[in-house]
Amino acid sequence: MNDTTTDREHAVPTQTGIAGLDHILRGGFPAYRLYLVEGTPGTGKTTLALNFLLEGRKNGETALYITLSETADELHSVARSHGWSLDGIDLFELVAENEFSLENEQSLLHPSEVELGETVAGIIEQVEKTNPTRVVLDSLSELRLLSQGALRYRRQILALKHFFAKRDCTVLMLDDRTAEPGDLQLHSIAHGVVSLEQSASDFGSERRRMRVVKMRGLKYSGGFHDFTIERGGLVVYPRLVASEHHREFDPAPVTTGLAGLDRLLGDGLVPGTSTLLTGPAGVGKTTTAVRCLVAALERGDRVAYYLFDERLATLLQRSAALGMDLQPYLDNGQLTLRQIDPAELSPGEFAGAVQAAVETDGARMIVIDSLNAYMHGMPSDNFLVLQMHELLSYLSQQGIISLMILGQHGVMGDLRVDIDVSYLADAVVLMRFFEVEGMVRKSIAVIKTRTSDHERIIREFDIGASGVTIGEPLTGFAGLLSGQPNYVPGND
Repeated sequence: MNDTTTDREHAVPTQTGIAGLDHILRGGFPAYRLYLVEGTPGTGKTTLALNFLLEGRKNGETALYITLSETADELHSVARSHGWSLDGIDLFELVAENEFSLENEQSLLHPSEVELGETVAGIIEQVEKTNPTRVVLDSLSELRLLSQGALRYRRQILALKHFFAKRDCTVLMLDDRTAEPGDLQLHSIAHGVVSLEQSASDFGSERRRMRVVKMRGLKYSGGFHDFTIERGGLVVYPRLVASEHHREFDPAPVTTGLAGLDRLLGDGLVPGTSTLLTGPAGVGKTTTAVRCLVAALERGDRVAYYLFDERLATLLQRSAALGMDLQPYLDNGQLTLRQIDPAELSPGEFAGAVQAAVETDGARMIVIDSLNAYMHGMPSDNFLVLQMHELLSYLSQQGIISLMILGQHGVMGDLRVDIDVSYLADAVVLMRFFEVEGMVRKSIAVIKTRTSDHERIIREFDIGASGVTIGEPLTGFAGLLSGQPNYVPGND
């Protein structure tokens, strides 16, 4: 092994300028290699490539963009849409106007061998002239068309690979997947492959995700990772792996702010656990969750509340009317309230927002209101329950108290849920309406807790001007949880 090979193997990774992608690649692309970035039109290949070159410019490196498809004006237009300037980046537009002009009939008869040879020669000449450390070749589909055959195409790509291998530069080749389905010859040539995908949902914005198909000699984060294209480039949300995130925390229980609920749970809420509040609409799930978060705020903890169903203004007004004014905590930054539109948000983006709330903002309690809207808003996304399981596991590893709200269909009697996520939660609080002598009343019970010996009795509770009140045990009835109780003489 020569010294050059050794130096390259120990070179600092080439950062892409996209924090999420660098995290997936454990620092960036291994330097001085050739990589393939593939995806259909509109998936973000050009934006990723510009992110990559701009990061090089920021680090004082020489960057070269060779375009065979887009014009320089089009690239400048893309850059301006992100608020970028391409000053300091060499743009080499290899779109020969005299060859591809419709007015030049000779171009229609121009032998493909000559066109291909001139194109490759032009690429080599420009690289030798500018001596860049970062190169983008956009796109390989033009070389594929000029090659007019798989054998010649592969030979040309191999020739370019060997040419770049002699130079200290990191190369991204962009491809729009115009090859025949199943044609993986580029995958075998490239040192690494990043695949970008885009899908349109029945309602809402398109969803994008990426996957590192291969990366020789590197342990990367596998699987699909959601990403969005924002002003300023790609924002990648690495797939959350709970086992990679753990920190020490104090598991001592904390109060819910309601003495009766603390007794029902055994000893309050335990850091690192998740609690599911479930029941029909209007029974008091959100109000109970707000009372729990107010107790956390009063302890000095930070809280992040993700609201899928209700308007923020409605939640604030209703809470204030019950004696729980959240506005001061919003003003001092201790409470974060975020209205979520699930039609516009991917599961990965939501997980990324929760992770940022924990690791950047220091939130110690997370409230998700509600799981119904989260699941219904993303019906085309498979494995949502598994993703929620991973998110809750991550929060548990971080010592976060998680509160989830799950609505049930119906008001009394046989109540149904669209999704059964009770097994995900460490504790389940069940709320019910019941009727006695023409009066509608409410009950609350804890069905399970994994961390303590909870009360197994059912208590009455009420919501009034003074907030939430957990009453005495309902000992004179049977069948309370069905909503149609029977009075049992001698049990009261």
